[in-house]
Amino acid sequence: MQSNCHVCERSFEVRFRYQVREEGGQYVYVCSTDCQQRLLLGADGVHPCDTCGATFEIEFPYQMSVSDGSREYFCSTSCRERGQERHSQVGLVRAAPKRIAVFNHKGGTGKTTTSINLAAGLAEAGRRVLLIDADGQGNVGASLGIAGQRSLYHVLVNGAKASDVAVPVREGLDVLTSNETLAAAELYLAERPNRDRIMRERLGDACREYDTVVIDCAPALSLMNQNAMVYADSVIVPVACDYLSLVGVKQVLRTIRNVRELLQHDVQLLGVLPTFFDVRNRISRDSILTLRKHFEGRCYDPIRINTKLREAPSAKQTIFEYAPKCHGAEDYMRLVQRVTAVAASSKRVSVRAALSAAS
Repeated sequence: MQSNCHVCERSFEVRFRYQVREEGGQYVYVCSTDCQQRLLLGADGVHPCDTCGATFEIEFPYQMSVSDGSREYFCSTSCRERGQERHSQVGLVRAAPKRIAVFNHKGGTGKTTTSINLAAGLAEAGRRVLLIDADGQGNVGASLGIAGQRSLYHVLVNGAKASDVAVPVREGLDVLTSNETLAAAELYLAERPNRDRIMRERLGDACREYDTVVIDCAPALSLMNQNAMVYADSVIVPVACDYLSLVGVKQVLRTIRNVRELLQHDVQLLGVLPTFFDVRNRISRDSILTLRKHFEGRCYDPIRINTKLREAPSAKQTIFEYAPKCHGAEDYMRLVQRVTAVAASSKRVSVRAALSAAS
């Protein structure tokens, strides 16, 4: 892909991720790290602080902020915090939402059920939630009885604003639907130089009106899932209480580690969620013991097998609407409470340590 450098105007072939960035809805290209530095720092790297006015030379990444194509410079962390507080007071900046990907390579582990009921439970708790269906099967929309005129395809490919495309379905809950056109969106992603970061670029500032974004991922090793993982800041892994699902957890942990090490995005393991738990079966009991041994506090209380959970999609309802007093509703509300508590404490788990323990 041939492009012209924004700094020196030299024509060059884009080969590396750092050579492309998006500012103000436009792509900016740089041919080298020198031009990248000149673009970000200016000719000499000396700027006045946008908070206190003192002139300083940029030494650290936190000293510069880019938002909606506008750069700001801060001489210290205290000045940066004061600047962000100033913007918040005038309504220019809202804290980034918590972004949770519900992900497992294996199908049939309850990802869509978990995504829908987690999002609905957070909305009932007073949060403003966006639920994104990143699976071309469109099961989120089918489960809630909605079909948006536009979908995730239009956000990723056409640059439509997520809040304009999303369908309001409940108080505090919007859904960004998907359908078979998502396959075409993957082809579009594959041709982009920054192909694993398109979702992050399209949804970044556009979703600041939400408190939480929940992403229902497809059961696949796909470019779309790479985008979802690079956009998310944390991952919940639903794991059915059977042997093959336990084996699949290792692959999920490796994927998370690769995103952190190869794609340079600090996504965290929020928790492992046992699903289809049946206390009468030995494999279910053994699965819980194994997960708790390896993940300790990051192994959430199980979602018990429950007929109402299977029936709710046929009624186009969440479990809290369909059968609010059943075991499934109780279990998912407990998950909502755990996720809220963990997110508030900002505790992290080492993916490397978890992978080592699961080996």
